[in-house]
Amino acid sequence: MAKIKDLLKVPLASLINKSVRSSTIRNISLKKLEQRVYKFYIKNSDNRPLKVQEDKFNMARALFHSINRAIGDGRLSSENSKALVETLVSNILSGGDTEAKKAFEKEFGYLPPYFLTISPTKSCNLKCVGCYANSEFTPEKLDFDIVDRIIQEKKELWGSHFTVISGGEPLLYKSKGKGILDIASKHKDNYFLMYTNGTLINELMAKKLAKVSNITPAISVEGFEEETDRRRGSGVYKKILGAFAHLRKAGVPFGISITVTKDNADLIMSDKLFDFYFKEQGVIYAWIFHYMPIGRKFTLDIMPTPEQRVKLFRRVQEIVRDRRIFVADFWNSGAVADGCISAGRVKGYLYIDWNGNVCPCVFAPYSSHNIVEVYRTGGNLNTILNSDFFRAIRKWQDDYAYKQPADKTGNLIRTCPIRDHYGMFHELLKLHNPFPIDKNADIALKDEEYRKGLIAYGEKIEELTKDIWEKECLQSGGLSTYFG
Repeated sequence: MAKIKDLLKVPLASLINKSVRSSTIRNISLKKLEQRVYKFYIKNSDNRPLKVQEDKFNMARALFHSINRAIGDGRLSSENSKALVETLVSNILSGGDTEAKKAFEKEFGYLPPYFLTISPTKSCNLKCVGCYANSEFTPEKLDFDIVDRIIQEKKELWGSHFTVISGGEPLLYKSKGKGILDIASKHKDNYFLMYTNGTLINELMAKKLAKVSNITPAISVEGFEEETDRRRGSGVYKKILGAFAHLRKAGVPFGISITVTKDNADLIMSDKLFDFYFKEQGVIYAWIFHYMPIGRKFTLDIMPTPEQRVKLFRRVQEIVRDRRIFVADFWNSGAVADGCISAGRVKGYLYIDWNGNVCPCVFAPYSSHNIVEVYRTGGNLNTILNSDFFRAIRKWQDDYAYKQPADKTGNLIRTCPIRDHYGMFHELLKLHNPFPIDKNADIALKDEEYRKGLIAYGEKIEELTKDIWEKECLQSGGLSTYFG
């Protein structure tokens, strides 16, 4: 039997693979990962505020512990465990294909995004209140060959091995007799996160997901039964619990996706919710999305209040730090990503919808390019990355925070161009004139009360978080939570 000192000399990828089979080696691997991540984020702070680096470390550690608990509790099949640690941890967290990234940087002078989000279909079997995509049963979808090319191209051009699938409902996607699982099967060197309403995950579908092994479903809930059925339809929550049971039985890693409104914000922050989903239902991770006033019957009235958002910021930090549960809040966890990650920013992403419209973000429904047309005229994904619209957004990101020294970094609790800096974003839209991808986006762009309301929201967020950012996040000093 190998000695601990020998195991610590083993290359990380090999150590991770062995950890799937042995709890002893897995625990050693976990410690090894923590030490490496600590050194990466804290000892080599990359000129970032130290408290921001601590948040990054806490988030990475929570991810490792969440995966370790799932494997240790026997909740994952051996195939899914291996795919998770090999493709997600070993490949993605190590930086992906470095040769492709170097080639990209040599050509363009900056590093490529880490991933992209794609919605192959707008079709959905539900009609949820406030759906960002205004989804319904519709023929709007991308051709399978286009989806396939996009994923192959991002691997070759960007060295990217992580893909997010959204919708519509991804499990309804069909093109040329093929669906989402065919995409995942063809690209085994990618790991796929699929946002789904969960209602189509029966026992057979769970077995198919287990066999594919490189796709994890994030199932949408709004709290518990009352909150979920109110937004998604009567009986949906019971189907979701059934999907959880099927996924547990099949050994598929799964998480939840929660949309926060002013009505469910307090529930989302409760121990009751986290205990139920993570302890009783076998959830591995959670993504929190604040309701964005876009899409179906958009309104500013149900957004979580600025005060609720600050409470949620504190609560998520506590859960990640103290309970070591992987919970990422798409707005409040902005510091972990060094700010807004849209428009193909370094370590960021871009979004492609069911018609091929390429947007800087899922929640920014404005596009200057369509990928189908780009391909038809001889371009590729890099054509969009280097568009004036995307470049302008990245310049704002750089000037606000990303390329600023630690003591000059902008408030990363208030980092979203749309929600927190809408005045600036509105000016960019007028200057570069990207087209609204649907009628709701067009209406929002022309609505003066909408513009004023979002600007006021961002200003209130700044008022509530300015001292937190300046007095806590920009302070120097040692870590409070690890190693000392």
